Amino acid sequence: MPDRLDDLKNLGPATVRMLAEIDVKTAAELRQLGAVETWRRLKFRFGSHVTLNALYALEAALQGRHWLDLSPVEKAALKASAGQAGEQAPALKA
Repeated sequence: MPDRLDDLKNLGPATVRMLAEIDVKTAAELRQLGAVETWRRLKFRFGSHVTLNALYALEAALQGRHWLDLSPVEKAALKASAGQAGEQAPALKA
């Protein structure tokens, strides 16, 4: 697995900059924290700008998958782990 964040699937330049602001600068640091804890830190730092889609993107990036490939069961488990059971991801434009 690559160690540069911008080499991971799903993580574009804006996300990489946000991760750097919470001191996650490598894929190894992201793996160590895990998707849920990293998402919580992003949510704390950036508030409503960080949606559940970011959580899904982080988890899928760690797995080397596109975030849209996560199953509904995987997404529900991530939401539950993040304590966001009542929150819904925003609809994506086609």
